[in-house]
Amino acid sequence: MVQRVDRKRLVLKAILLIVSVALAPLYAQDDVRIEPDVVYGHKHGMALTMDVYQPEQGNGVGVLFMVSGGWFSIWAPPRQAMGMFKPLLDKGFTVFAVRHGSSPKYVVPEIVEDVRRSVRFVRLNADDYGVDPERLGVCGFSAGGHLSLVLGTMSDEGDPDSKDKVLRVSDRVAAVVAYFPPTDLRPYVKPTSPYRKNFPALRFDPDDANDVSPLLHASDDDPPAMMIHGDKDTLVPLWHSEKMCGALKAKGVESELLVIEGASHGFRGADASRANKAWVAWFEKHLLLRNSKGGLD
Repeated sequence: MVQRVDRKRLVLKAILLIVSVALAPLYAQDDVRIEPDVVYGHKHGMALTMDVYQPEQGNGVGVLFMVSGGWFSIWAPPRQAMGMFKPLLDKGFTVFAVRHGSSPKYVVPEIVEDVRRSVRFVRLNADDYGVDPERLGVCGFSAGGHLSLVLGTMSDEGDPDSKDKVLRVSDRVAAVVAYFPPTDLRPYVKPTSPYRKNFPALRFDPDDANDVSPLLHASDDDPPAMMIHGDKDTLVPLWHSEKMCGALKAKGVESELLVIEGASHGFRGADASRANKAWVAWFEKHLLLRNSKGGLD
């Protein structure tokens, strides 16, 4: 019973990372249209949903935010959750807050398929949301950062033979921002790993860890990616972002690592402000200034 309580606390801590980044207090803004609980797919009879936030003065660019901490995807009242996206909404980005099939029911490889589908869905319906399907960004914190990098490094053009029109669409994104992301899951899925014990989403076949570790999939056609990481992070050590940044640069992909000195797993105050500015600036550079050929104007 004690082990169960301790595990629950660890998972709750991971969930709270979504909020603990402290992007802003509750954000109630009348000039943002919210479309809640948009269904982007179904799984075992259940709906996979996202909330869509459209600023009145939109800039024509969409960003998918991976709602995930410890690969647990929590629901919150959409207007209450707006605080997480304030830096993006203030600049006119349309935000798609994506919830995936959640731990403890689902494990990482299953979760990855959900978020890949979410990108395909947004691209398919881009005109309805007033965004350019070739200028989509993706971001997230911790497990959400991991999923964002998976989307950046393991995308495809879709299956033209699929009966599902969503699956016929590409899941490529044009830019990534990942806060303190785990990038190599191999150490964490070993049978003796405390992470595997405390985070149910990691309880999958260790032989499949390569397939969901973005560090191992860097290639020269990946989108530009920024990692933001505290150098005192003990839950997801800094080396995850250092190695990811290095792997992308080795392939000729523009990549940047912002190290927040003295910060652990989550930022507050001045650290959060610094991270937020870098986050938005990265998307402004690589999405707003991106031309039709994929280059920068």
